[in-house]
Amino acid sequence: MAKYTHGHHPSVLAAHAWRTIANSAAYLEPHLVPGASLVDVGSGPGSITIEFARRLGPGKVIGVDGAEEAIAAARAAAAEQGVDVRFEQGDVLGLPLADDAVDIAHAHQVLQHLGDPVAALREMARVVRPGGIVAARDVDTGGIIVHPSSEGLERWAELYDRIPRANGGEPHAGRRLVEWAHRAGLRQVTATASTWLFSSTPERAWWGGLWAERVVASSFADDGVRHGLATRAELETIRAAWRAWAAEPDGWMLMPHGEIVARVDG
Repeated sequence: MAKYTHGHHPSVLAAHAWRTIANSAAYLEPHLVPGASLVDVGSGPGSITIEFARRLGPGKVIGVDGAEEAIAAARAAAAEQGVDVRFEQGDVLGLPLADDAVDIAHAHQVLQHLGDPVAALREMARVVRPGGIVAARDVDTGGIIVHPSSEGLERWAELYDRIPRANGGEPHAGRRLVEWAHRAGLRQVTATASTWLFSSTPERAWWGGLWAERVVASSFADDGVRHGLATRAELETIRAAWRAWAAEPDGWMLMPHGEIVARVDG
């Protein structure tokens, strides 16, 4: 497995906690039938997982994540909201579930970080009952558009591509999901795409502020320096660029995502 590029700095967990079914898993909504069971792979602090549990019912959803701090945050959020959902620490290449255990295996922004995403999809398919589905959504950094651009943000885009690759991941995962699903032996694959857009004043302030922190304080920064791809001084320059973008009234940022829903053969 590749290293998770962004780590679990508070700025990263805050970005994860913003995710909802509406902004991150709308493509899966037709399959979220009450009573269906689901494993959320790479569940992070659990915002989407908890929503899944509200839709599907008590005891129907399990979130799996490799990071102890993410599991702790997810359990606390579920307890605070009074939602019956289970969270377990585990690995996407060895899920803590029996064969044919759930109806849906879902992964959001996970496959891009893995050295072997095909093996991960096979493992997700293993725990899905015949007739169930494997679903995944990942960003494709090659299609990110930022306006107005700047030298600092262009340098950020370069690092956003190079650092994940240095960690063994694939930042252009969105365009490769269908390929990976086919290589995993999944044949009934439906592909869709959607975007995140940050343009309003609150959205720019929030997203730009998160990246201003992440680019100097998270694993993204540490790995950039460790791999010799950036200096601390460069990262501070990029931080200033994010702050300037966040304050720009014409600021606009689009992030494209690939999505797949693959039916598991009986």
